[in-house]
Amino acid sequence: MSEPGLKRITLTLARTKVFPEGSNRHGYNFVAPLDEDGHIDGKMWLETRGACTVQRFWGEEPVRHGTLVHRAGGPGGAHWGFDYDSQTKADDEAGFRFGAHIFKRHEYVSIRDPDGHTETYKISDVRPL
Repeated sequence: MSEPGLKRITLTLARTKVFPEGSNRHGYNFVAPLDEDGHIDGKMWLETRGACTVQRFWGEEPVRHGTLVHRAGGPGGAHWGFDYDSQTKADDEAGFRFGAHIFKRHEYVSIRDPDGHTETYKISDVRPL
């Protein structure tokens, strides 16, 4: 049974120097609770965070599995990100202003990897879980 408000969101790599047309083979599938306007709903996340998973797909690399997390620090005092190993923060990826973004098709978001590099992603799909 699915939770109301939980959405499966697909992000694909936007244009880069290496991929001038972007890439559907590089990105993320993740589950997040969205409110009626398409913002991540922090209160609902607290209630459903066990269902808020992420899969990072990156070309020929193995798929990485993790969770959507909300951590202290960043703009506004907290940030959303992806955690692949709960024992360390060294592998975490931070969503740039995910809390302010509206998650709907054809919009763009940015994610900072553990090395500090930021890439832009197109929101390719948003659908009920």
